[in-house]
Amino acid sequence: MRPAALDAVLADLRQHAASHRASLTEFVAIPSVSTDPSHAADVRRAAEWVAGRLERTGAMDVKVVETPGHPAVVAEWNGAPGAPTVTVYGHADVQPPDPWEAWASPPFTLSERDGRWYARGISDDKGSALIPLLVAEAFFRHGDPPVNLRFLIETEEEIGSPHLGDVVRRHADRLACDMVLSADGGMWRADVPTITTSTRGMVGLEVRVDGPTQDLHSGRHGGAVQNPLHALAALVAGLHEDGRVAVPGFYDGVVPLSPERATRLGTLPHDDDRYADAVGVPALHGEPGFGTLARQWHRPTLEVNGIGGGYQGAGTKTIVPASGFAKLTARLVPDQDPDRVARAIENHLQARAGEGVRVSVQRSGPGAPAYAVRADHPGLSIAREVLETVFGRPAETVGMGGSVPIVTTFRDVLGADTLFFSFSTADENIHAPNEFYRPERFELGLEAWARLWHRLAESPSSTSP
Repeated sequence: MRPAALDAVLADLRQHAASHRASLTEFVAIPSVSTDPSHAADVRRAAEWVAGRLERTGAMDVKVVETPGHPAVVAEWNGAPGAPTVTVYGHADVQPPDPWEAWASPPFTLSERDGRWYARGISDDKGSALIPLLVAEAFFRHGDPPVNLRFLIETEEEIGSPHLGDVVRRHADRLACDMVLSADGGMWRADVPTITTSTRGMVGLEVRVDGPTQDLHSGRHGGAVQNPLHALAALVAGLHEDGRVAVPGFYDGVVPLSPERATRLGTLPHDDDRYADAVGVPALHGEPGFGTLARQWHRPTLEVNGIGGGYQGAGTKTIVPASGFAKLTARLVPDQDPDRVARAIENHLQARAGEGVRVSVQRSGPGAPAYAVRADHPGLSIAREVLETVFGRPAETVGMGGSVPIVTTFRDVLGADTLFFSFSTADENIHAPNEFYRPERFELGLEAWARLWHRLAESPSSTSP
């Protein structure tokens, strides 16, 4: 083993800033929209691009792993005997860019304005996923990384990682590690370094309401048959009552927020009025009895993500539509079972269907339970130390309102906890038009990943279970 000096690696990362931006430009130019079958070749191209970057190190054993859906990339390097072993996780697929007209610049072209980089997927997750790849390249240019490395970069995260669990089980020997570092996730705020210790789970469904066998003339047939969109609107409206989810059984198993956690939330630098202004709403809304941060991180939710049916063009088309649909997702907290929640929602919708329509509900992937890093995980203290060194201030401990479906599989199959080490932030228009990444966060992320690997090697016990 010929370990690279940390100072040399940090200098190398600063010297390659222009090539790093060029690499990110290439990466985000690939329209790897995993939910759209017409982009299947682009999703594969993104996986092959990642594999090619890992192969450039000249040291890693890299494989593009096929699945019944989109491929994953698995890489391995075991050249640091006696040092900890770290698996780096991230994803190379992105959300659809729609609506295209809302973008101020082409979504698959990296554009810079107002001191920000704009592109679809640049924050979620291509910018943050690229950082550890570049850090690995820098270490190999100057010797060897200080820790044994595995990489698992998937291309199905945005559709719930339906096949990644099988990839992990089939390649468990190659992915075996002391800890997983996730490049997916994100920090709470750009001005506050944070350690994420929990994520919510998720389950998705699509409800379809069918009425007549075809669109009907609304003058000839209106008032005589049930309009599927009327029925759908009633079903959607009936999912909530006074800010709470109205589905019987939805809250089964939900653990009340402890006084200690509520107190910690109250110490974080959050202002409801500033938040409302930032997201452009006149007032906040949610489950009564809980503050905004508790609602976002530690309480379950049920959201309507999309709704459609009937005529969508210009002007008027006087019809009773044949059908309508709505896409739903529930974010889950510990002790909520995705299957049980999905069945409760389906039963609620079916029970309220009413006469004259047929209601069907389909699951969108397997769902995932909530996840929390155990509080005494020794790697947390190393990560906090690194963030304080890089940012010059202590890191706060926060939760994540979103979901990273695969982390429970890492714990179950690999016996390894996942630490989130992403340098995206929650305000970067993730999943929305004009998604962006801050260049200074990209640079801080490069430094932090290099320092983290170095510190983990200095303190092997930090990864002990």
